Amino acid sequence: MTLIVRDFRAADAEAVAETRRSAFPYLVTTPETVAWEVASAPPERQYRLLVAEADGRVVGSCETGVFHDSSEPGQAFANPTVRADARGAGAGSALVSAAEERLAGLGAVKVFAWTPDEPHSVTFAERRGYRRGRSSRVQRLDLAGAALPPLDLQALSHSGRGVVELRTAADFADDPRPLYEADVECLEDEPGDVEFVGPPYAEWLALTWEHPALDRELTSVAVVDGAVAAFSVAHTDRGGRYWSGMTGTLRAFRGRGLAKLAKNDSLHRARAAGCVEAFTGNDGGNEPMLAINEWFGYEPASMEWRYIRELGA
Repeated sequence: MTLIVRDFRAADAEAVAETRRSAFPYLVTTPETVAWEVASAPPERQYRLLVAEADGRVVGSCETGVFHDSSEPGQAFANPTVRADARGAGAGSALVSAAEERLAGLGAVKVFAWTPDEPHSVTFAERRGYRRGRSSRVQRLDLAGAALPPLDLQALSHSGRGVVELRTAADFADDPRPLYEADVECLEDEPGDVEFVGPPYAEWLALTWEHPALDRELTSVAVVDGAVAAFSVAHTDRGGRYWSGMTGTLRAFRGRGLAKLAKNDSLHRARAAGCVEAFTGNDGGNEPMLAINEWFGYEPASMEWRYIRELGA
C-alpha cells in the first residue's frame, strides 16, 4: 500500500466530508462546509487541511492551525480523522506526525486535539504523549417525536422585567451587529481548555454569519424591550439534521429562562422545517446547558475528550 499525506484539494471535499461523517456522525458536515472552511479561514489562523491518501483513495484528514484568537500565544490544533475501515494502517500516525511538524515550524508550543471516547482513539492519543483535558458531551434529540414544551412568552413578559419577543437571525440581516455583540460576550464566558477573545466584527461576519450551515430562519433570538437577550444558533445540513451551534444569554439577562425559550423556539422551527433529529455538544462542566438539554429530552449520544500535548516535551 502506498500512503501519502498531502494538502487538501477541492476535489477531495466529498471524500473528506464522508470521512468526518463516519467518525462524527452527529456533526453537520457537507462537502460545501469542508471546502468553505479551507477557503475562508483567516490568514492569522494558519489553517491547512492535510489529507491521507492510500493507493489513490482518501482515507483520512487532519485540520491544523493556530488559535489566533486565544489569549495565550503558541496554542495550536490538530484534529485527525481516519475512516473506520482504514484504521490501523498508519494513516492516523502519518497525519499527526505531519501536523505536529508543521505546527512546530509555526512556533506552536501546545497542540489540542479532539478525540472520541473510544478505546482505539484514546490509546492512539496517549501513546503519542497527549494528556487528557476537558470533555465534551454530545446529546441527541428525536426531534420528529419529541414532546417539545409549548412556547410561553406571556409568562416571561408578565414577570415585570420587560416585554419579551422572539425573532430569528434573518430579522437581523440588515444589521447583524447586535448578534455579534451577544455572541462575543457568551463565547468569552464559555468553559473550555482554550480561552478565547472575541473576533473582530469583519471576521465574525465571514466565519459565523456567512457559515454555509447556518440557518438564519431557524436561529432564534429572544429580545427584551428591543435588546438582544438570548439566542440559539441552528446549523443544518438541509437533509433533516440539526446541530445547536451555540445557545447563550447575555450576562444582564441570565437566570430568567431566556436561553431555554430561544432554544425551544428554534427546535419548534426546525421540526416545522422538516428536521428529524437534533444534536448538541456541551463542555462537561457546563451544568446549566446540560440541564436545559436534559429538560428538552436530549439523551447521551457520544463523548469526546480534548487531548493536549506540549511540543518538544
